[in-house]
Parts: sequence; structure tokens; C-alpha cells
Amino acid sequence: MEYLLAAFLMAWGGAGADHPDMTFEQLVQASLDSKNAVVQQAPSTNPEDRLKPASKIDPQKDAPKVKGVYVTAHSAGGSRLNSLLKLMDETELNSMVIDIKDDWGYITYDTGNPELTAMDTTQKIIPDIGKLMTTLQEHKIYPIARIVVFKDTVLAKKHPELSYKNPDGTLWGNSKNPPDSFVNPYKKEVWDYNVAVAKEAAKAGFKEIQFDYVRFPEGFETRADKLIYDKDDRTRIDAVAEFVKYAHEQLSPLGVRVSVDIFGYAASVPAAEGIGQDFQKISQNVDVISPMIYPSHYSTGWFGAKVPDAEPYVTIDGASKDTHKKLDPLGQLKPVVRPWIQDFTASWVPGHIKYSKQEIEEQIRALKDNGVDEFLLWNAVNTYTPNVNY
Repeated sequence: MEYLLAAFLMAWGGAGADHPDMTFEQLVQASLDSKNAVVQQAPSTNPEDRLKPASKIDPQKDAPKVKGVYVTAHSAGGSRLNSLLKLMDETELNSMVIDIKDDWGYITYDTGNPELTAMDTTQKIIPDIGKLMTTLQEHKIYPIARIVVFKDTVLAKKHPELSYKNPDGTLWGNSKNPPDSFVNPYKKEVWDYNVAVAKEAAKAGFKEIQFDYVRFPEGFETRADKLIYDKDDRTRIDAVAEFVKYAHEQLSPLGVRVSVDIFGYAASVPAAEGIGQDFQKISQNVDVISPMIYPSHYSTGWFGAKVPDAEPYVTIDGASKDTHKKLDPLGQLKPVVRPWIQDFTASWVPGHIKYSKQEIEEQIRALKDNGVDEFLLWNAVNTYTPNVNY
């Protein structure tokens, strides 16, 4: 039964968390919410497609080949930063993806922007952003600002009109405990708010803005006609893709790259209208695409593996091949491919294995065999495996 539910999770694109930080039971609930997802065919190749940029110039042409790690704001602003700096200094790793707007919706440092301050959504977790950026520069670390976009419980609670309401007028939340709320991708105010945060991150010295949770809530298609929210005649896919295009247009002149995290299996299936994600439409409007191809995210049977989590090379190899197939038709609009890979043990997965040096190196080898030489390592608490050959 658990395998069947996990299959629903992968086949229909209904993961409850874009990055793994939840139990198997919570993932199962998310799969039940999303098992009726509706899919949409691949995007039109019509050159007049309003979502397709006329051209794309990389604003960070001299950027290094990024090999990075995820860093929470608490790690960036606290004592754990020292151990992460040591990891960077002693290995081939050269980049940190730092939470600037976190999974709850808090802006994690004082931007000094009066309009953002007035929103009362700042939690000063990073005490001195200038000092942090100087430290990263001294250690030759390429800084990437992670901004969680439409999953935003803080903004939803303060401004329910930017979110979704239940029929009784209460704020909608998902099945997590405590529940997460999302804000509405149809709302231009939400776009401008997140772009404003990104502009401040660029001003602080970040070289790249990485948008995460660029989607509607999981299983949204099952409740879209029941919830109360503002919408127009655009599809959910177009609303999300238009945000990405808008953000790229706003940020490129500042000299920063724009990247987006996206479900890894989105490269292997038709576009998911339910959550509003289309791999190609998003990818053509970013400088970097980061598919989350954690082996633990794939259920039995994917890429011929009984337990994909237990076969990291096979899983990453298959996911990489599908990614290339999906993106190659974009031609000159194809972004840099920089996947998220797994540096954690997925104890909730039946048949899982412990991830250590060998399993991480197998993932990196699979990427390299497919011509992918950039990657990001995810560990929710930022404890990374020692002695890995990156």
C-alpha cells in the first residue's frame, strides 16, 4: 500500500514539500490530496508565445561552475557558519544557497527597505548581512539567495486577500501540522513583493536569486473550485510562468542570475496544471534551472529501480537523461542545469539506504556522465557528509 501511495506521489507531482523535511506519513497525505492531478500537454512552440523571451543573455558569464550547499538563515547567522566555511575551504565546494526569505515567509535580515519593513514580515535571523557577504567574499564563495515564493504562511496570515480562503471565510492551510498557507500566483502584488525582496538581496551582493516553491499548493486542482481567491482567465501554468518571466526581466538588469527550483520528475512527465508547473515554460525564462532529483523522491519502478533511493547512480542517470530531453528543444534559451542532489538519509522511504560518501559520489558521477558539472547538496539541517570527492 505504501508503495502505491508513493507511486501516486511521483506520478502526479503532488509532493508535500519541494525539499525533504517531512515524514513519510505526511508525504502520503500529500499524495492522497493530489492523486487526481490534471496534466497539460507540453508548451506550444509558436514563436509568438508571449511566455517565450526574445533572447536571453547570462548576466553572470564569469560565474564559476557552481558546486554548492543549502544553508539556513540560522546557520548563516550563527556559529555553524564556521564549519560550513571550513567545508568550503577544504573541498571543491564553492557556493552557498542561503535562506533570504524562508519556508515560513520571513525575510531573514533587515533589508533597510522601508516598504518591506512596513510589511512586518522580517525576522532578523542574520544579524549583519554586510558582514556575512564580506566573509563569503573572503572565502571566495559564490552567494545565492534562496527566496521561497508562493509558500508564505506569514504573508497569508497578514493579508488573507492575497491567499486562499475556505468557504467559511477562514484562511486555507494544507494538511501539515502546523499547516502551511500559500499566497496566490495570480496576484501581481505577490509578484512585486517577492521581486522587491530579490532586489534587496542583489543590492546586498548576492550573485544569483533562486526562487523556490514557484507553484500553487499541492493538490490544488481538487480544491480550486471550492476556495475563495482572485483569479483570471489564465491557466495556472501561465500565471506561474509569467511570474518567472517578470522576475527575470526585473532582475537581469541588476546583473544577477535568476534560477528556479522545480520537481525533478517534471522533466519526465507532462506539465502539471494542478500546481501550475511546466518545466519548459519556466526553464526558458531563467538562467539556471535546479531540478530536485533526490533519489528518495522517486517511487518504485522509476528508471527500472525497485527502490530508487537505494540506487543513486541509476536514478540520477535516468533523471538527467530526461532533463536533457525536456530542455534540448529550447535551443539557445536552454538554461544552465544545476540539480539538487541528496546528502541525507531518507528514513521514511521503504527500502531506503544510509547515504554516506559513496552514495553522494555516485550521484555526482551520474551527473558527470551526462555532461552536468554543477550541483547543489541538500541537507535540511546543513550537516554535510565529510571526505566526499566532489
